Amino acid sequence: MEEGLNRELCEELGSGAASLHLAEKDYLSSHASEQPQRVVMHFYAKQLSLEEFRMVEEGAIQAKDHGFEVMGLIRVPLYILRDGVGGLPMFLSNTFIGNAREQLIHALDTLQLMPAEQLQKAIRIAQKRH
Repeated sequence: MEEGLNRELCEELGSGAASLHLAEKDYLSSHASEQPQRVVMHFYAKQLSLEEFRMVEEGAIQAKDHGFEVMGLIRVPLYILRDGVGGLPMFLSNTFIGNAREQLIHALDTLQLMPAEQLQKAIRIAQKRH
């Protein structure tokens, strides 16, 4: 499965994706959906250095699928602004495709990318905005 994933990453993210090379150890979760069609979505996460991340960002702009299948990369804000809305709560208030919001929240929690209480606060604020 990872071989196909890495091939897709290279197509959609260009030359910068070569440094990613996702493996079984990078697997986080899977979600299945029956409606409107049966789909199984797998979620992977990989820690990158800042330099590796910049290479991925730069390569993505040059990728053959950029602007067609892929519209670009997004940096998720891992903070809550003083106004109590900006940052992650506002980001989570957006529309996500499929299970992407749930996968993101699961990854943020599992990988402890922000304190659990801050993540829960951001989720509560985002839910109030809907």
